[in-house]
Amino acid sequence: MKIIIASIALFTWAGTCFSENISPSLPLHRVNLSARASVQVVQDLLTMTLTTVREGADAQAVQAQLKSALDAALIVAKKDARPKLMDVHTGRFGLAPRYGRDGKITGWQGTAELVLEGQDFVRISETAGKLTTLTVANASFGLTQTQRDGARAQAQDQAIALFRQRAAEIAKRFDFGSYALVEVSVNDDEGAPFYQPKMMAARAVGLDTAPVPVEAGLTSVSVTVSGSVQLQ
Repeated sequence: MKIIIASIALFTWAGTCFSENISPSLPLHRVNLSARASVQVVQDLLTMTLTTVREGADAQAVQAQLKSALDAALIVAKKDARPKLMDVHTGRFGLAPRYGRDGKITGWQGTAELVLEGQDFVRISETAGKLTTLTVANASFGLTQTQRDGARAQAQDQAIALFRQRAAEIAKRFDFGSYALVEVSVNDDEGAPFYQPKMMAARAVGLDTAPVPVEAGLTSVSVTVSGSVQLQ
């Protein structure tokens, strides 16, 4: 993991104010500031959605076709499924009527989805290539909880250290000996990918069982520490 310090910001300097618990004759020198740190991590979770669409005049027939395509895909996918490495579950499954100009139903269109998700990108891409009754609709990359928690912890440590360093520097420059923490908030977020994952949605003719090419990228997890300190 590569740690990148994104920014450190000093928001405002509050001059003299008073608190109910402090004598009015004692000024309260308070500074609001913020520190932010980011960690870049490799995306380690792939979610691939495969789908099929069927149309016909009879709703039951369309539903039966969808079920047949999905069942065939499930038989193949479940053979390769492994906990965490590749989990398999169904997605959307439904029918919608199609209408003519007179407002009457002229036919039905249905969609069925199968989702492959896990940390073994090779297994997922190879399995997707075997599913001849479905085609890849989209693939997205993300972070597992373990990866996200680890990155968040590193970014948080960095942001807190920067906050404390900046508070000490400000106190010194205003000729104060130290500071006391008044209030603080810690917020984290997962940013947009630095590198867009690649995916080929359609298979080439004659390569129906070839693995679907995918490539993960980097994303950032950032933590911002903001609050106020009292200069002493």
